[in-house]
Amino acid sequence: MKTKIITFVQFMKNVIKLRETIWTMAKRDLKVRYLGSYLGILWAFIQPLVTIAVMWFIFDIGFKSKPVGNMPFILWLITAMFPWFYFSETILAGTTVIRENAYLVQKVVFPVSILPIVKIISGLFIHAFFISIMFIAFIGYGYPPTIHAIQVLYYLGCVIVLILGFTWMSSSIDVFFRDLGQIINVGIQIGFWATPVFWPPKMLPPKIQPWLKLNPVYYITEGYRNAMIHHVWFWEDWLWTLYFWAFTTFLFFFGAWVFRKLRPHFADVL
Repeated sequence: MKTKIITFVQFMKNVIKLRETIWTMAKRDLKVRYLGSYLGILWAFIQPLVTIAVMWFIFDIGFKSKPVGNMPFILWLITAMFPWFYFSETILAGTTVIRENAYLVQKVVFPVSILPIVKIISGLFIHAFFISIMFIAFIGYGYPPTIHAIQVLYYLGCVIVLILGFTWMSSSIDVFFRDLGQIINVGIQIGFWATPVFWPPKMLPPKIQPWLKLNPVYYITEGYRNAMIHHVWFWEDWLWTLYFWAFTTFLFFFGAWVFRKLRPHFADVL
């Protein structure tokens, strides 16, 4: 355990030392991702907005969905959809990040472990925009955020740690098993429907509802709603918070362990 803590501290020092490099690479990644398209980086914002608009039209206009509680459906929807977009897209991008940057892996001095962080920061630019849209939408609908909304920063930290642990593991395995990205993509699609993003958990029988909390992403999507809609502090459900951090901490260190074990063999495969 002591060795893991020392390794983590060294890693964080390295991240701080290379913060300008990470920042520059993240901005470059965002530009390169949409290079060659007429609308360029605008596609990063158009695609999620179109998805939200389609769901809003189908469920709010088409099926005449009732407000969830006292909250308009569109506000209830975006509070979970926006963090889901960030999680799913960054997981997918982070899984293939090592193969995409194979030329950097060949450089012995380059700290490959920061590559997933580059994807996290790159996606964070877009997520920050959607967080702003979320706050503007709440104010526009006449539901100004309360002091509880500051918890969005806490839940943002939660999803970042969760993504980092997972992508350390997935990106290193992807080097050797290139079908992993497709498998994770399918898993993301299943996860979207299995997580209460656009459907309320109260739709399920009471006996099943507690089992939803085993899904760590649900902690984050529901956390955004607690911050913006329900006005519940994260420590009020301390048992769920404890479970989330136990799961995420395990995944974080397990992902780091897998990465360290496989890192010496990256150059041979790539």
